Amino acid sequence: MHIDIRTQGFTLTPGLRDYVMKRLAYAFAHGEDHVTRLSVSLSDINGPRGGADKRCLIEVRLKQAPVVVIKDVEADLYVAIDRAAERAGRAVERRLTRQREFAPALSELTETV
Repeated sequence: MHIDIRTQGFTLTPGLRDYVMKRLAYAFAHGEDHVTRLSVSLSDINGPRGGADKRCLIEVRLKQAPVVVIKDVEADLYVAIDRAAERAGRAVERRLTRQREFAPALSELTETV
């Protein structure tokens, strides 16, 4: 699994990079084998003006499945990372579960034809 972290409007510190990596490792602990690439984009939308403007966008590329994209905007960047990682992990888990449930039904259909 390849992880790409990008920032816009601020620099990526080693502490922030470690935090993102730990959150992603926790969120994708069960579906890691199916994930080929994770792209994380962190940005400060309003700059110094403040407000709920820290965005975390996570794009998950899966083997033999469509891309999962999750975006979260919060006042605190760490909260945005937490929520986006958690939501992305759940979305990937749901997609993989559906894929596993659909595969046996598809094989039964091809056997009867």
